[in-house]
Order: sequence, then C-alpha cells, then structure tokens
Amino acid sequence: MSGKPKLHYFNGRGRMESIRWLLAAAGVEFEECFLETKDDLTKLQKDGSLLFQQVPMVEIDGMKMVQTRAILSYIAAKYNLYGKDLKERALIDMYVEAIIDLNELLMTHILQPADKKEQHLATIVDKATNRYFPVYEKVLKDHGQDFLVGNQFSRADVQLLETLLMAEECKPDILAKFPLLQSFKARISNIPTIKKFLQPGSQRKPPLQEKDVPKVMKIFH
Repeated sequence: MSGKPKLHYFNGRGRMESIRWLLAAAGVEFEECFLETKDDLTKLQKDGSLLFQQVPMVEIDGMKMVQTRAILSYIAAKYNLYGKDLKERALIDMYVEAIIDLNELLMTHILQPADKKEQHLATIVDKATNRYFPVYEKVLKDHGQDFLVGNQFSRADVQLLETLLMAEECKPDILAKFPLLQSFKARISNIPTIKKFLQPGSQRKPPLQEKDVPKVMKIFH
C-alpha cells in the first residue's frame, strides 16, 4: 500500500470531494477505485477494509483511513496545510467545521423531494448569506491578508473555495454582497495546483444529477 493514495468511493462528489480537493491542492496525485454496485461496498466491508463499515476510505501511508474529517486532518497535517501552531490549527478547525456544516446542506440539496427543494434552497441561501459568509468576509477584512489563517495557504482556504463554488452552482449571484470573498475566490482559484484541478479533465467531479441519484442509492441502501 505504498505510492499514490487510493480513494474508495462512488464516481461522484459526496463526502470524498473535499478529500479530492485537498490532495489536489497539496499537489498529490491519487488513484480512485469506484464503487459501482452494492457488492463492491459489501466486499470492502467483509474483507475488513472499513473500520466502521462505511466509505469514504483512503489508503494512504499503509493505513486504510475512514471518517472524512480524520482523513482531511491527516492530509492537511502531512502536507503543511494546517497552520504553524496550535492556535492557528484551532482557528482553521473552527472555520472548517462551519464550512462543513454549509457543505452538508449544499450536498444534500439534490436529495430533497421535489416539494421540499425550494424551501431547502431558501435555507441554504439564508444560512450562507446571513450566518457563514459574513464571518469569512469579516475575517478577510479585519486582517487584510490573502488567506484565512496566519497569512499562509491552509485547508481552510481550500475547503472554503470548494464550498463557495458549490454555493454558486445553487445560486450564481450568492456572493454578490461579499466583495472580499469574490476576490478570495479568484485568488485561491489561481493557485497553480488548484487552477489545474479546476480544469476540464481533472479528477474533480461534476454536481450529482437527478438521474444519478437512484444508482448511488443502490450502492448504499
């Protein structure tokens, strides 16, 4: 189990996408092993590869890591994307946990029943524009630096950019009232490793489509 990290998940975003983003941002090449059927998942469960019987699972440094947050923390620490001291790490964790809360809302939008979609989108927009985005806008304004923490590139920047782009997929003008987040988005998108990941043909996944939902559900249920 040496060489490139190997990612086990279905061929779509879900909880693995933030892991793909972070590895790509760190300039790390990775392989993907896609689950196509329920049997693929069952095989991993039966051979003891999944500590808690669920994916995402990443083979890295001789480990079979599960639990998205644990995987992200490990990658961030390994590739120097986790601040320079405990205080910076605590700040990064606070920012990231809030980003993950919003990301969960965005990720589950496609799974809402037709009669709940409009209300769910309204909830996303309300929480993004009134609870989450104002915090990051203020952070950037108060310290006047290019990055969220310690004026150096960290996992918080990567995960915020991923979530900003997802939010814009739901509502293209969602950043209209946040000029510093708009410039942050442009700046972080131009970091060479991220710019490469944003190009067509990369391992970044497109948004899940309605037609793909039943296939994904069959793997997990």
